[in-house]
Amino acid sequence: MKSLADLAKLREEALKKVNIRGERKGKRIVVGMATCGIAAGARPVLNALVEEISKRNLQDVEVAQTGCIGVCKLEPIVEVYDENNEKVTYVEMTPEKAQKVIVDHIVNGQIVAEYTIQE
Repeated sequence: MKSLADLAKLREEALKKVNIRGERKGKRIVVGMATCGIAAGARPVLNALVEEISKRNLQDVEVAQTGCIGVCKLEPIVEVYDENNEKVTYVEMTPEKAQKVIVDHIVNGQIVAEYTIQE
């Protein structure tokens, strides 16, 4: 960094990355990583999501972690947000289910209904 303009540019780029309510292209996957989620196996689920996205070289998919989503008995929970911020919540996830969500939902646009909350 050699100038104030460089610093301003760096700041602007960082703000774009953390602005989750702003316009975003692609999908965002959020994994509940509170104590209950971690105890239920959220970390291997998160790893499987990241690995599958990397393996398929998906550039328009962001993976993030969050705290408690609020339904501990259904952990691990994964939320998938589309470009319009509409959400699909997947529950009782496993690494294998996570891979299927990437293939079916993220790549092919088909929600995996059997992994969602059934009413």
